[in-house]
Amino acid sequence: MTANDLFAGADAGYRPLAARLRPEDLGAFAGQAHLLAPGKPLREAIERGQLHSMIFWGPPGVGKTTLARIVAGRADAHFLQLSAVLSGVREIREAIAEARQQRAQGRDTVLFVDEVHRFNKSQQDAFLPHVEDGTVIFIGATTENPSFELNNALLSRSRVYRLRALSDEELLAVLRRGAAELGGDLRVTDALLQRIGVAADGDARRALNLLELAADLAETSAKGREITETTLSEVLQASLRRFDKGGDLFYDQISALHKAVRGSSPDAALYWLCRMLDGGCDPLYLARRVVRMASEDIGNADPRALGLCLDAWQVQERLGSPEGELALAQAVVYLACAAKSNAVYQAYNAARAEVAAQGSEEVPLHLRNAPTQLMKAEGYGEEYRYAHDEEGGYAAGENYFPEALRDRRYYHPVNRGLEQKIREKLEYLRERDRASPRQRYPR
Repeated sequence: MTANDLFAGADAGYRPLAARLRPEDLGAFAGQAHLLAPGKPLREAIERGQLHSMIFWGPPGVGKTTLARIVAGRADAHFLQLSAVLSGVREIREAIAEARQQRAQGRDTVLFVDEVHRFNKSQQDAFLPHVEDGTVIFIGATTENPSFELNNALLSRSRVYRLRALSDEELLAVLRRGAAELGGDLRVTDALLQRIGVAADGDARRALNLLELAADLAETSAKGREITETTLSEVLQASLRRFDKGGDLFYDQISALHKAVRGSSPDAALYWLCRMLDGGCDPLYLARRVVRMASEDIGNADPRALGLCLDAWQVQERLGSPEGELALAQAVVYLACAAKSNAVYQAYNAARAEVAAQGSEEVPLHLRNAPTQLMKAEGYGEEYRYAHDEEGGYAAGENYFPEALRDRRYYHPVNRGLEQKIREKLEYLRERDRASPRQRYPR
């Protein structure tokens, strides 16, 4: 007997709980009522067996693969599955060849590609002719925004359906079914099942995997097996919430944090900061983004914000966790409560756009240095007015732009915070410019 034979009996027929509970029809499918409730177009198409190419876009564990199987089963179509992580052009060609054999026998083929966003452009293009001529009905699954990750040609031939994370109630129903599947002697309260659902964060597959692990560690007594608070805590201890450091969830959450700061909501800003930290986000990444917020959304309305954020970044680097995270929280709350201005951000973008659009305007002669006699002879620095020698330290009427761009205004301070004072000062100085008899480039 070989080593493989020795363990064959123990493993034969084993399937994870999530696989055993995979629904085979819409009646047992959990969630996605916005797509699959009676009368919804997708449900009606599935029930009538009307196949069309589609993209299922949503977070992990919400039933993308299961729904694709139900679509194929309802239409009595041959089902082929590829993983974009493991497959290449060769596997695509083999799948197309198999689909052609099925078509010759009068049967449609659903080609399901999991994580389709992992395919490069040429691999995605390989599907197009076979989708167009009806060799396959294409169904792709992705956790990423198809608008950014999929070719326009493939998108234009498919209908995108957005799947949502399961609610706590939907996950509880799934977990109750899972507990029943694991055996009648298993005891677990709804309160503990709800804790598993919260830890799974909308992912039914993850919820069932956690339940199965907890059941394996359940305490055994004369009354049977019981998942206790202690057992569940051990299972969930190392379980971080879903957080894809390169995907939509990552950018959605940092966007929410930024918008909460911009919207002067310190409580919401703290919530999103803690969500990202809880999910395993690098605190130093958050520190960099918080510094960006200080310049983009507070600016000169409260210049102290930038220094505070840089200090928080330094605390995170020097002290690490948990002191660093507390400093970040302080910075985020300060930003959310501070006076807001995007005037510097807007001015910077406007100046960059003009520099990119305009030709290379020459520096006016009066603004150039003249370290040599030749330069002096050419007029460099001639008639330059040293501002410190002027009344109030300001050379009224002077111009610091190229002549073609005189009187440009990029920076428009708001009437909030320190920028209100800056605005008043600039208006005063411009009034002095208008009244000065020494205007450079008068009109």
